[in-house]
Amino acid sequence: MGIVLKLGQLSGIFGVLLCVTSLLFRLKGTYWIGGFQVGTILQAGIAALVFGCFCLLVVLVQETRK
Repeated sequence: MGIVLKLGQLSGIFGVLLCVTSLLFRLKGTYWIGGFQVGTILQAGIAALVFGCFCLLVVLVQETRK
């Protein structure tokens, strides 16, 4: 379960960074980041956060079954 925990934590951190990056670019008035729309980067960040939550949920469920 150690790998799933680390994967969930890293995915969550990466998701937060993507969301904050898209927010900062959008507040500056930029609609595109490296060929991607800011909304697409935000959705990728949200997806990474959801994946991280699922990984951490798996760890919690496995620990309660012990």
